[in-house]
Amino acid sequence: MLHDVRAFPQAPLQPLQLSWLSRAGIDVAVLRLDLIDPLISGNKAFKLLEHLNLAYANAAPGIISLGGAWSNHLHALAAAGKRFGFATAGLLRGQPQDTPTVRDLQAFGMHLHWLGYAGYRARHRADFWAPWQARYPHWQCVPEGGGGVLGAQGCAQIVAQARAQRSALGWDDYHGWWLAAGSGTTLAGLVLAEQGAHPVYGALAVPADHGVAPTVEALVGPAGAAYRLYDACRGGFAKVDESLLRFIAECEAESALPLEPVYTGKALLALRDQVEAGAFAAGTRLIFLHTGGLQGRRGFA
Repeated sequence: MLHDVRAFPQAPLQPLQLSWLSRAGIDVAVLRLDLIDPLISGNKAFKLLEHLNLAYANAAPGIISLGGAWSNHLHALAAAGKRFGFATAGLLRGQPQDTPTVRDLQAFGMHLHWLGYAGYRARHRADFWAPWQARYPHWQCVPEGGGGVLGAQGCAQIVAQARAQRSALGWDDYHGWWLAAGSGTTLAGLVLAEQGAHPVYGALAVPADHGVAPTVEALVGPAGAAYRLYDACRGGFAKVDESLLRFIAECEAESALPLEPVYTGKALLALRDQVEAGAFAAGTRLIFLHTGGLQGRRGFA
């Protein structure tokens, strides 16, 4: 039976020292969600939180969800299943692949089903879950990436983690959040928690036609004016170029902050571009959300 989860540990809030920030007179602190747990890490932990607690409340024997061969979401879900003692099943995009992430999923005990590409595209159909609910009766079905209302509610708790630590930085307040946006769920959670007190800036790690904007709008409702999206995908989801990799290497060498090129690297590069374009005045204080996903770096070795 699934054990109650309730919450994850506190993530440290750390100052980010980079020359381009210093030149602009802008202070950035990083909320290190990558450090809350060695396996159930990053924003994926918070996106799963309320899904896990609902499964516990319903005495669900297991949880089933979707993702790709490098999915941070499935990796966190499978690790949570092993940690908290519940079964997991993953519906994967494409044909069977042998990746370090897939091998981890298998080691954690997740049942894997490869859907092909057409089968995976059908995930938005109203009848998609019916055969899987028949195959796994009473299991909880979690949307791709842990999204939806429950995912946003879990991510709303991230704001409290930062607010509890800002005085340790000598900050009486901050002026906004900056984070990578893949599905928009985490961004929506921050917007809901902030309730307009501070803006949330999302660096889009996926193309505009992936539906992030309507997803966020549907989740936040009238609070929507408190966020803004910037293009950071660099030509497509998981598209990587030499200038991005060079930027990541330079930032890691200067700050010792580990990054990955799909989300956090692109988000930080987009922030540098906006800083150098004068989008933020000297004295601005921003919280950069490290969304984890470092296990995926193995795909870019």
